[in-house]
Amino acid sequence: MKSQDDHHKEIEARERKLREREVELRLREMEADIHLPVHKTVKHQPEKSQKPWMKKLVLGGKLFLLGVTALVAVRIASAVAGIVIISALVWIAYKLFFDSKNNRR
Repeated sequence: MKSQDDHHKEIEARERKLREREVELRLREMEADIHLPVHKTVKHQPEKSQKPWMKKLVLGGKLFLLGVTALVAVRIASAVAGIVIISALVWIAYKLFFDSKNNRR
């Protein structure tokens, strides 16, 4: 009987160890699924195809174009404002001098 009990205990111990290994294997697989591989990041290195004076030239050109655009916008705005002011004065003069005479007759 003891040999059967010993044999039975040995089988139970092996089954327990096998279950523990299976659980550990499942845990490792789950951890592998959770932890995605991390890629090493690299700082962006700009291309050195443009020389420093070229960058300054491009920046100066942009600034010049911005100034020209602002100047043109101011000229257009002042022309529109002048037309609006002259139109308002002509309309007021018409209402004061010409339109009121027609209504009195």
